[in-house]
Amino acid sequence: MRILDIRERSLPISRYAGPARQGALTTSVVAIITDVVKAGRPIVGYGYASVGRYAQSGLIRERFAPRLLQAPAETLIGDDGNLDPFKAWQAMMTGEKPGGHGERCVAIGALDTALWDIAAKAAELPLHAHLTGRLGAVSAETNKVRVYASGGYRHPRDDLSLLADEMRRFADLGFFNAKMKIGSAGLDQDLRRIEVAVAALGAPGRLAVDAMNAYDRSAGLEAATKLSPLGLWWFEDICDPLDFETQSALASAYTPPIGAGEALFSAAEARLLARHGGLRPDRDVLLFDPVHCYGLPGYLQIVEAATLEGWARQAFWPHGGHLFGLHLAAALGLGGAEVTPFAFQPFCGLADDSVIADGYVTLPQAEGIGFETNTALKMLFRELAG
Repeated sequence: MRILDIRERSLPISRYAGPARQGALTTSVVAIITDVVKAGRPIVGYGYASVGRYAQSGLIRERFAPRLLQAPAETLIGDDGNLDPFKAWQAMMTGEKPGGHGERCVAIGALDTALWDIAAKAAELPLHAHLTGRLGAVSAETNKVRVYASGGYRHPRDDLSLLADEMRRFADLGFFNAKMKIGSAGLDQDLRRIEVAVAALGAPGRLAVDAMNAYDRSAGLEAATKLSPLGLWWFEDICDPLDFETQSALASAYTPPIGAGEALFSAAEARLLARHGGLRPDRDVLLFDPVHCYGLPGYLQIVEAATLEGWARQAFWPHGGHLFGLHLAAALGLGGAEVTPFAFQPFCGLADDSVIADGYVTLPQAEGIGFETNTALKMLFRELAG
């Protein structure tokens, strides 16, 4: 198996469901085309750079895709004669220095996703089943995964009514837990928004809140004081992700569960968070995004680093609402995964035939990651691949 071509495109994405409400974000979509033909079509691996950051077109086109295309083909092949994503990852990382995680990790993660799509398709297995065999069985349950619905961005008009409607729609779809955003409207308004969301979901323990790293020490402590009695599921991304001193102080002031890690991208940063962030392995959750963390090889390093610091795998909930993260949650025995049912179109939702019940979703059974089981993504990726 050889790589014939790698194609990348930058696309705008929105935090809102309506196409008129663009959130000024972008993401990179990639297609890696191989020389192996099945059913009259080449095996093509698809990936995208998750959500919440920006497209990595320059890094992909000028730095990492050329390394894959220029590497001797035999250096990328595994024992089964197909592309080995671990070997391809090493080729992409050739010559890279320590540090500099904030951008290149996303570019590599997008390509790594597509490489794992190829590997699972070549093995004629859904990715979670392929990984269970490749990495060794971790989870006894790989038919369904616990999930939560993410959204709750503040709307410029009719915010409270639209928020309540969104939370009710999450519940109607079969989600038990949901997450909304805070930190941009002022604490009094955020408390009102939380009240509305809790009423729509039915209980405070079903709602997590995400401050998107907005608070400094004083604002974070004030929020922790006001939110502590509410019984929320978790309080996420409170302060600057690298301000471990403030993170530790806020963890001391907020007894209920805290979520952290979404804006950290390496095993070195994960170790710093575990050692100096004041988090509690018995209740807190780790939200690292596998695609933003150099793909699966980098994510596995983070899981290993955290478990060595006393964390259970069940504390991990991959960020991003990405089908890739759903497969990893199943194969690695993680706590669950995020889903964005409406935001970031077309990178939202799950497979067209997914069944959500009591907060669990059935896994795609198509070969590979299963992007083609989502009609909007299928059209997008097929157009990219030609």
